[in-house]
Amino acid sequence: MFENIEFANPEFFWLLLMLPLALLWYFFKRKNEMASLRISSIKGFTVKSWASKLKPVLFGIRLLALAAIITALARPQTEDISTRTKTTKGIDIVMAIDVSSSMLARDLKPNRLTALKEVAASFIEGRPNDRIGLVSYAAESYTKTPITSDKAIVLNALEEITYGVLEDGTAIGMGLATSVNRLKESKAISKVIILLTDGVNNSGFIEPRTAADLAVEFGIKTYTIGLGTNGNALSPIGYHRDGSYRYGMRQVEIDEELLKEIAEVTGGKYFRATDNESLEAIYDEINKLEKTEIEEFKYYKYEEKFRPLIFLAGILLLLEWGLRNSIFKSFI
Repeated sequence: MFENIEFANPEFFWLLLMLPLALLWYFFKRKNEMASLRISSIKGFTVKSWASKLKPVLFGIRLLALAAIITALARPQTEDISTRTKTTKGIDIVMAIDVSSSMLARDLKPNRLTALKEVAASFIEGRPNDRIGLVSYAAESYTKTPITSDKAIVLNALEEITYGVLEDGTAIGMGLATSVNRLKESKAISKVIILLTDGVNNSGFIEPRTAADLAVEFGIKTYTIGLGTNGNALSPIGYHRDGSYRYGMRQVEIDEELLKEIAEVTGGKYFRATDNESLEAIYDEINKLEKTEIEEFKYYKYEEKFRPLIFLAGILLLLEWGLRNSIFKSFI
């Protein structure tokens, strides 16, 4: 009953200060009203007045009843809060991921592609109110999963992304154009592409600038990420006889000017990730830049708890009245 109790009118508790004053007044008044009789002996009196000694209990009961009434006036109540959220601005996002052989470079741990998948998974999990799709591209591109609000599907598809499914190469224009195609009919207020690559455009039949113009036409913002350390990186340069990759140092080549141009004309932003930490920071920044507006409604349900106190006060007053007019009647 008394768990999580709050009081709607706590100012009534100031009335409790009257109770000790009333108690003092009662004892002074009782002392003044008591008469005294001097006699030489009390041997002739055999009745012991226990009731007269308990008479102050009546006033104590009345004070308890008054305290209960004052507490009831303060309106004790419990509060139950329920919330309901409504997405007022949805964002559709397509993540275009480079899966060329250079994404197996080990300048990020354990390699670029695995590091990207881990960070991208955290990004997806942090966007519960948005629809997300995946596009993979190398020398060509394809839709891994269309935009969907089912994050389990997107995460499973992300985990399945690997090198070797597509012909090797880097077709940035193809990856961007496929992403635009996935978003062009979207009714979302905000449409975003996150395009990541670690190389230069060397494949495909769609120029990156042409794909960027398509993004502008359909109102799609593009964030571009250049992935790879500055200088050289340990990258696949051939195969061993058992089919495993042979690694060697290779210069990192990223067409940063192209990526900056794509981001600028579409209203996005260009980032450069040189290690795991900077890649994670980039996705965190994009997450902050592209906010989904949520309208939250809170409903408060109050349950009044003063009724038991009124009932208790009534019982105490009836008890006091009954005792005053029965057991203590001769001593009042």
